Amino acid sequence: MSKAWIAGGALREDAEVRLFCFAHAGGGAALFRRWEDHLSPSVAVCPVVLPGRESRLRETPYNRMADLVPALTDALAPHTGRPYALFGHSMGAAVAWEVARALKARHAEARASGGAGDGGDPASSPGEPLILFVSGRRAPRLPATRRRFSDLTDDDLLAELATLNGTPSAVMDQRGLLEVFLPTLRADFELNERYSPLDAPGLTCPVSALHGDADPEVDADEITAWRGATAGGFTLRVFPGDHFYLKGPRREVLDAVQDDLDRVLLTPFVH
Repeated sequence: MSKAWIAGGALREDAEVRLFCFAHAGGGAALFRRWEDHLSPSVAVCPVVLPGRESRLRETPYNRMADLVPALTDALAPHTGRPYALFGHSMGAAVAWEVARALKARHAEARASGGAGDGGDPASSPGEPLILFVSGRRAPRLPATRRRFSDLTDDDLLAELATLNGTPSAVMDQRGLLEVFLPTLRADFELNERYSPLDAPGLTCPVSALHGDADPEVDADEITAWRGATAGGFTLRVFPGDHFYLKGPRREVLDAVQDDLDRVLLTPFVH
């Protein structure tokens, strides 16, 4: 069942680090298509596919973080016995942060019990990610200050979606296709907008925050507040663009991701 959560089937065994990627509300593996073509061969890009989209379109989407995170952690834990990192964009940033904390708690429990846990030998398990990348979302402990998408009518929701520039115009022009996908989109917005941090341990891994300078959904102070999401190091990188500044993919964004991965692989922190 864990393979259903990760696009592409079997995970590469030759990679030095696995990069699990979480998309925005309504998004899936497509956001991270071609990332592996641009990153070093030492990085295995592992896009996460949540229920209700792409290959899992017929499954019921989650609308509460407290329900999603345990299921997602169960699915990813067997694949975290080697160095790994997490990347989350928009809603995916909150999901990635919660999964990082849940995985830390799980590995700590395995070590305390003396068992091997999901990822192999607890003594050598990485526990936390090497680094957490967060993109296009306010820090998790900040209150929401913007409009709620989940309460909008279908027409208004689609209109707002068009302004964010995350859905191809060819898709926006197909009302029938959009109506099939609306329940998942609405569930994702509800999950994101009703979310508050779960009860989980704090992180000590580095956090790298990425931001589009014209993003209408998050401002510079809100993205910088991710500094408080870890006791470890913090890096902020700002790029030209809106909420979907990373689409393309853009070479400068992936260069930044690669630079940060190289840095933590060369100077791993003590978990």
